[in-house]
Amino acid sequence: MNFLHNNNQKLEEIINSCHDKYINAEPFPHIVLDKFFNEEVLYDIINEFPSNIESIGIKYDTDPEQKLSLDDPNKFGKNTKQFFNYINSYEFLNFINKISGIKETLIADPHLWGGGLHELRNKGYLNIHADFNKHPQTGLDRRVNALVYLNPDWKEEYGGSLQLWDRDMKKCIKKINPIFNRLVVFNTNDYSFHGNPDPIIHPDKNTSRKSIALFYYSNGRPKSDLLGSPKSTNFQNRPNTKDSKKITTYKKLFWKLFYKTKIEL
Repeated sequence: MNFLHNNNQKLEEIINSCHDKYINAEPFPHIVLDKFFNEEVLYDIINEFPSNIESIGIKYDTDPEQKLSLDDPNKFGKNTKQFFNYINSYEFLNFINKISGIKETLIADPHLWGGGLHELRNKGYLNIHADFNKHPQTGLDRRVNALVYLNPDWKEEYGGSLQLWDRDMKKCIKKINPIFNRLVVFNTNDYSFHGNPDPIIHPDKNTSRKSIALFYYSNGRPKSDLLGSPKSTNFQNRPNTKDSKKITTYKKLFWKLFYKTKIEL
């Protein structure tokens, strides 16, 4: 199966043309690539996207996030499984490694911890945060996020734009509309603050914001990426808003799993 758009068959050319743009992007290294994948493949995934994700997946119902997630490949459709196999393949990992300039070899996450299929329904949101920096099961270092958007005809006024904030959480540097067949790749560290805090307000309340989320890891990372010890998701309040960063239950679950894993290893 051909997973890439016809214009993107030579990934090495994309690396050569976009590497400098990626590593020099503000507020942290990232790239936005439109019409990257084969549209037919993505439409197949949309057609397979489960309508009952809240009952077969994970429902995040907390102050800082209102979203749905499915991270069990056994519950994916056939075409969705094949796509995940590709974006976790050596070819795609090598592409991410080279375009990002990360020296350590990137490793896929077969557990899809925190990743997989994501859905934000009417009034759903995800507040600004920096991601957990250690995989709670493997102990590997989280380095790169890759997001694939599955939203045909999505307009910015519908909400759900990905926001990238500066290190001091004083200003949103970039907003990225989650339009169909848009790939966003960015480095993640203790100060790569991002999220989609503006709630979904699609005029058709049955239309949700859908995406695919992949996280890539390495065994070791630069000390400059870290502000301290291993940590869970670090939510932040935007200036002059009523954002909430109360995640007590989520943090307790994360650290319980993390320390259990470390002991077992």
